[in-house]
Amino acid sequence: MSVSPASSPVTICVIGSGYVGLVAAVCFAEMGHRVICVDNNEAKVAQLLRGEAPIYEEYLPQMLARHGNRGVTFTTNLAEGIHPADAVFIAVGTPQGSSGAADLSYVEAVVSQIAQVMNGYKVLVEKSTVPVYTNEWITRCMHRHGVDSDQFDVVSNPEFLREGTAISDFLHPDRIVVGANQQRSAELLSRIYAPLTTGSYYDQPEALPGPCSRHQPARIVVTSAQSAEIIKHASNAFLAMKISFINAVANLAETVEADIEDIALGMGLDSRIGPRFLRAGLGYGGSCFPKDVAAFSWVAEQHGVDFRLLQEVRQINDRQLDLFFEKIRSALWTLRGKKIAALGLAFKADTDDMRDSPAIALIRRLLDAGVSVAAYDPAAMDSATRLLPAGEQMRYASDPYEAATDADAVVILTEWKQFATLDLQRLNRALKFPILIDGRNLYDPAVMANQGFTYISVGRPAVYASTQGRPRKFPL
Repeated sequence: MSVSPASSPVTICVIGSGYVGLVAAVCFAEMGHRVICVDNNEAKVAQLLRGEAPIYEEYLPQMLARHGNRGVTFTTNLAEGIHPADAVFIAVGTPQGSSGAADLSYVEAVVSQIAQVMNGYKVLVEKSTVPVYTNEWITRCMHRHGVDSDQFDVVSNPEFLREGTAISDFLHPDRIVVGANQQRSAELLSRIYAPLTTGSYYDQPEALPGPCSRHQPARIVVTSAQSAEIIKHASNAFLAMKISFINAVANLAETVEADIEDIALGMGLDSRIGPRFLRAGLGYGGSCFPKDVAAFSWVAEQHGVDFRLLQEVRQINDRQLDLFFEKIRSALWTLRGKKIAALGLAFKADTDDMRDSPAIALIRRLLDAGVSVAAYDPAAMDSATRLLPAGEQMRYASDPYEAATDADAVVILTEWKQFATLDLQRLNRALKFPILIDGRNLYDPAVMANQGFTYISVGRPAVYASTQGRPRKFPL
């Protein structure tokens, strides 16, 4: 399908103010469009109207300050958002159901409500991650509520945002995927993204810096709606597969005294493979990979496709946390009554998102084993207290060194930059025993041995301090 971009502003309604919806809303405003963001959470809407960011995300406070209540407004009134809009982006949650399938009840509820307030032609845009043929179900839902086909089209426009860099990813995308089965809806989406695909946005004085430019604008890929829906699930499943693959290789490397960091470097220099997502560690977590791999596996099963590879990806990921827990147990001999400093709570650095965080899962296992935990995270401690309330066994520290004071060991669970630049001498003095168990491979084993640490990481031989400054293998 061929489309010609135009640069005129579009009035957009975004339904949902979570990570995807809120980022999309402020970025569309940044691109020059008029945006109304609708959410049924009155407290969150009030917070946004005050210009306060409800999530930890780089550049979000600045974008809210620049465009809040001007380029983008917030409301709980759906009709107020729908009536003036040309395009309606649906960005509500699609959590994993008990069968592994995505729970689309929130999408269905929103579509039903949209149908009740339609006042002319609209393009309904799937921004949430949904299984293939969701566009058909949205169409059926609209028809069941009496909306004629000439009053709407359905488009799939999946997001490819990484938490922590979501604003940059939106404005400097690797690609923009538009799945449209009708020419008129493809043309409207092309107008919406024209500031990025023509490069005009990047000429603005206050444009967010990044890899795209006037001479290298964002690329748009126009497909069928079904293809776009699969692109999203397949992309996340493939990235999860890379993480599970390198973790499986790390487990092999460790048994033969190889170094997974060297192996990943050698693999990643192959342009066909690339270095990204080849970091051994605790496995993937967050709001996307776990549920999207499960949902994609369910979709394949429903359509009679044998996709057992996805099942193994999930199993490797689950086993990775078991293996790391055993590393801690082996390093400390017994766990009951021990004190451990846990550095990192969010599922990844640069976010406060706790959803499916490997750190939270591991800390829960430590607490169940009778360990006392002192935790620190630069951004996620407020969120963590709702999942792991402070108590006799669980406390929160003001910095890594307070967490480490009199601890039997420190474990690194999230790859925050500040955890890679710790004052190792100060950390050594704070600990009862200089044991560091690194789930993110942030340090060089030889350096750690020379600093007086027993150092255990992922996919590399463990070492302990040598009086002659050379690392020696630590038998686990």
